[in-house]
This record gives sequence, structure tokens and C-alpha cells, in this order.
Amino acid sequence: MRQSSVRGDRSRRRQEPDAQELGWDDGLYANGGPSAGASDADGGAPPRDGDASADGHRTGGRPRRGRGRKVLRWTALSLAVLIVGGAGAGYWYYEHLNANLRKAPRSLSGDGLKKPDPNAFGQSPLNILLLGSDGRNSAENIKLGGARQDADRKPLADVQMLLHVSADRSSMSVLSIPRDTRVTIPRCTDPKTHQVYPQTSAAINQSLQHGGPGCTLATWQELTGVYIDHFMMVDFSGVVSMADAIGGVPVCVDRNVYSHDSKGHGSGLRLTKGTHSVKGVQALQWLRTRYGFEDNTDIGRAKAQHMYMNSMVRQLKKGTKLTDPGQLRDLAEAATKSLTVDDGLDTVKKLYDLGGDLNRVPAKRLTMVTMPWQYSSDESYVVPKPGDAEATFALLRNDTALDGKDRKKKAAPAPKASMPKGALKVVVQNGTNSTVNGPVSGRAGVIQQRLAGLGYGAAATDTALTTQADTTITYGDKALRGDALALAKSLGLPKDAVRESSSATGMRLVIGNDWRSGTAYPKTSGEEKDVDKAPDSADALNGEDSKACMKVNPQYSF
Repeated sequence: MRQSSVRGDRSRRRQEPDAQELGWDDGLYANGGPSAGASDADGGAPPRDGDASADGHRTGGRPRRGRGRKVLRWTALSLAVLIVGGAGAGYWYYEHLNANLRKAPRSLSGDGLKKPDPNAFGQSPLNILLLGSDGRNSAENIKLGGARQDADRKPLADVQMLLHVSADRSSMSVLSIPRDTRVTIPRCTDPKTHQVYPQTSAAINQSLQHGGPGCTLATWQELTGVYIDHFMMVDFSGVVSMADAIGGVPVCVDRNVYSHDSKGHGSGLRLTKGTHSVKGVQALQWLRTRYGFEDNTDIGRAKAQHMYMNSMVRQLKKGTKLTDPGQLRDLAEAATKSLTVDDGLDTVKKLYDLGGDLNRVPAKRLTMVTMPWQYSSDESYVVPKPGDAEATFALLRNDTALDGKDRKKKAAPAPKASMPKGALKVVVQNGTNSTVNGPVSGRAGVIQQRLAGLGYGAAATDTALTTQADTTITYGDKALRGDALALAKSLGLPKDAVRESSSATGMRLVIGNDWRSGTAYPKTSGEEKDVDKAPDSADALNGEDSKACMKVNPQYSF
């Protein structure tokens, strides 16, 4: 209770009228501004559920599972395009939808990370950054998001979720990061104005103001070490149409809830205890409700969004009411007009293909988590939780599903080495080229000398500098796996560092940013242990959990 009170007071001090209710920090559909959240109690525009301050913070919390929602959006968009095409809309309409899409460069900060090598079967994981922007750049966005006085303010990225699809497309993990997490935002250059934004430490949602979504992507890559293939950013418009196209999404509350108080806090959501099918304005109210769920912070709001997202995915999987061509044309218009994508996803066809990829993953293998976090000492912002946050990032880097069901894939016994140490040809490369911390010169040479001392006399170096979070050993020939594991053991590397790649020639040891000094690989704990699922602090929610019910704060019950 003490922490909630502190956060609530801090939020009110920082709020500016209207800028915060973007619900976007809650999730994809989380924006419902004043008009979207009209209360059935007073018939007028609902009170704002929280405003964004000038420094990019939001009242008390962080967005968590809104990410899952975006997946649904893309699925809905794909279905819409398919049916519109089948209705004979023709090439001209396809081009019209393409023209609706806004495009931006993928990354605005240096070369960034290298895309991981494909696995032994030539498959690669897919990472997509899903962003919700609070921009008020149109009358419709202002109507949905409020804050007319903020129409000229640069938007904030108040919903940020990384969608990771496994290389074999058997699982999907969604990681959201609280909007006010303090991170290092790398140096970014605005592609339109060429303004250079220096490296700084700030709330992660401010990264969008440093040149656009490409800077947010660069910030995520620097924080997580995960290579991100694409981004998609959605603004307020089109949200109601998308919710209506689904035909309603079942949600549950454990007691009556009315998100409204005498101080003007609340989304206007009013529901009785139990399960309800929400759509349109009411769906937006659900997604933007903070006052009324759990401790009245963004943590509760994020949980509500995750529940909504999971429920929506299940509805789509069952085959809901996306059958009317006219309705779907409206949906396609709204979706494409509200989308900004990177230049690698610049057509509706590419989005459609992506939707097909996502749709292959069964709901039971969809896992949504929030980055493990903790408050700063003064409770004014959030930071990654030591140990747990990095463990979560590492699972994604290693293409390990967050639900823990991939452990059976790693049960094969370790093979023996096929040749003497001195005959093994391994190339050592420096991968410490961090855009934030800078490279550590000479790392490849230092480790090559260490290998020579261990008996690996055929080890050589590659002078090219690259960027990689984890130290890895890659090989192309299956017969070399035993040798790669023996090499890893000699250096004290974990087994997960050894990876077979269809594109690898020979064996390569890349020294990552996890080993920037010394000749002994650093241990993060007293003893090595395999981590094969998200830590409990990530608060995971499974896509098939149909019994989840939001806990209502008693202060907002009736």
C-alpha cells in the first residue's frame, strides 16, 4: 500500500492534462481517450486514466502484455486483405492500402547487432518490435486520445513489446518493457531532419522522440542484445474498428468495477462481476483502465491487456466474425492508416505473409511476460531487475521459449570430440563492438592466446569487429559438435553457447559483450545452471489460459 500511494502521488505531480491516457502504454488497443471512454454512468467523456508527463513518464507503471494484442492486429489485417482481394477489389485497392502505410528506417543508430545465423535446418527466429504511439497528429487521434494541447508534441512509445517467433515457428514469446524503465538511449540520427540526438539515459518511451521508431528499435537491441528484424507502430486511429471486427472479446473481473473517482481518474469502464464480451468503446476502456485494477498502476493495466490479448487470439483462432467484405475493407483502411512499419515491411503483402507465419503458432505456445523490473531507490522510475531481466533476454537470444517447454529439445547426449585439440581449426573474432560502451580492442588476440595455452594450437583470429551480446561457438558440420562442446568446456562457456549453423564454414568463436575483459569467462552466479523458462518475476501468462480474471481494486468497486 505504501508503494502504491507513493507512485500515485508521484504520478499526479508529473501528469500533464491528457497526454497520458494513451492507453498505449497498456497495450496495443490501450488508448481510449476521453471520447473513447465515455462512461455509461454520466454519459459524458470519461475522466482520463492517467496522463503522460513532459519527461515521458506515465503514472506509476508499465505496459506489459499489450504486445500480444498487436499479434492479433496483424492477424486481423491479414484476414482482411485476403477477403478484400477475394472480393475482387483488385490491384488498385492493394496499391491504395500500400500507400496508406507509413514507412521509416529500421534502425537509427550505427550498424547494431548482426542477424543470428540460421540453425542447422536453415531456419531463423523472427523478432518484431511492436510499438504503440501516443501521437495526436490527426483529429481522429485527438478524439480517441485526448490532449489537444499536445497535438504538436512528439509522440512517445508508450506500448513496447518484442514478439519473438521461434525458428521452427512452434512457439511465440512476447516481452513487454515498462514505459518508464530507465535505459541508455544510444546516439540516433533523425532520417528526415538529420538532427543528431546524443546518447542519453532516460525513460525508454522517450526513445521514439529521438528520430522515430528506428531509435526505439536500437534502444531495445542495446538493452536486450536481441537482433530485431522489424518494427510496427500503431497510433490511436482504427482501434475501435478492429475491436468491433472481432465481434467482441470475453474479459473477466472478480468483482464489480467502475473506473471513475471524484478526482477525475479512471477510464469510465463499468462492469459487473463475471465475464463480459467487450468491443468498441468498452474494449478501449478495458485496455486503458489503470484506476480500478489491482494496485491502480500500470502493472494491473498491463495484466488486463494481456488477458484481453490472449482472449482475442483465442477468438481469432476459433474463426470469429471476420466475414463481411465491407466490414473488412473498413478494417483494412483503419489498420493501414494507423500503421508505421520499417522499410522491410513496406507492403500489405509482406504484412500478410508475416500474419501467416504468426498464425502457425498454437495458442498454447504463446507466452506473454513483462521484463522483470524493480523501482529505483526513490520510486520515480523502473530499472531492469538484476539477474532475472538478463536471464529473460538470454532466453530470447538463444531462441528458447519462455514457457519452459523447449527443455525436451535439448535432451540429446553430448557427442565426443572427433579430433585432437591441436588439430581443431577455430577462428576467434571480437564481438564487443557495443554502440553504447564501445569496443574492447584486442579481445580476439587475447582469447586466441588463451586457447593456444590450452592446447588449441590451430586457433587463429579474424580482425573484423562485430557486435554480439553473448559469446558463442558456431559450427556447420554436425561432426564438429563434440569438438565445439569440448572447446566450450575448456573456456568455461555454457552449453547454450554452442550452436550449429547452416551458414557456418568451419568453427568460429565470437567473444561477446558478456566477456569484455580477462581470460576466464565470467560466471554470473556461484554455479552454472540451465535456465529454460522465464523467471517467476516475469509474470508469464499463457495464451490458452481462459480462466484468468482481473482483480478489481476495492476502492473502485460498487
